[in-house]
Amino acid sequence: MARSLDTALAGRELAVGRLRVPAHATADLAGWRVLGTATHGKHLLTRLARGGETPLTLHTHLRMDGQWALLDPGRRLPSRLVPDVRAVLVTAQDPAAPGGGRTAAALRMPVVELLPTAREHDVVGHLGPDLLAPDFDAAEAVRRLGSDPQRPLAAALLDQRLVAGLGNLWANELCFLIGRSPWTPVGEVDLPRLVALAARALRASAAGTTGYQVTTGNTRRGEDHWVAGRAGKPCRRCGTSVRMVEEVPGDPGRRRTWWCPHCQPGPGPDR
Repeated sequence: MARSLDTALAGRELAVGRLRVPAHATADLAGWRVLGTATHGKHLLTRLARGGETPLTLHTHLRMDGQWALLDPGRRLPSRLVPDVRAVLVTAQDPAAPGGGRTAAALRMPVVELLPTAREHDVVGHLGPDLLAPDFDAAEAVRRLGSDPQRPLAAALLDQRLVAGLGNLWANELCFLIGRSPWTPVGEVDLPRLVALAARALRASAAGTTGYQVTTGNTRRGEDHWVAGRAGKPCRRCGTSVRMVEEVPGDPGRRRTWWCPHCQPGPGPDR
């Protein structure tokens, strides 16, 4: 998503910049230039500058329902989506930066914050090492993941304070790829191998090398994942029916979970 926002906005001045959230309803970003969008885990940090003013960062997070919609010049959102808009950024026409007039609209975005760029640490400082960062600290990620050896593996992978960037799909697929039950105590797992695999997989996905969030190597729809979304279907490796348990409301470490009981030995969900 950061790459798409950069393509649409980076290096361009905004003709329109409105945030439709109570905390920033009066903010006007028209005239600000978008420097680019960085990420930390699943957090998006769109940085802006204008003359000698304090640089600002628009912090957004999609969580489960948010979306950035990108529109070409002259295109508008369908009227049914207008009530869902939480931020709208429209680039100005500029001969020095062709491609102006594009619109980026944040839909159903649960997190929309505007803060001084120097204070980005306030919103991402609690996060663990970012798997996609150029300076990703694998040793620190291993240390954090192993800090509670009895914690279930999938829950540890989903904790952004330990390592940032893994969503529920990746947590489930990584458990399958290393052949361990999602409820295996994390202390029983080869964490350096797991962290290296996670970093390699996410970077390949982000770069488009393997296809977005493709874990099987097959980009055909319905064949791109090992277990995620495949409840009741035969395991691609052994033919055993893939099992699934629903998420526990209010518990971010117990999301909907898929696994193959044969290929992923270890504790079950009643652990």
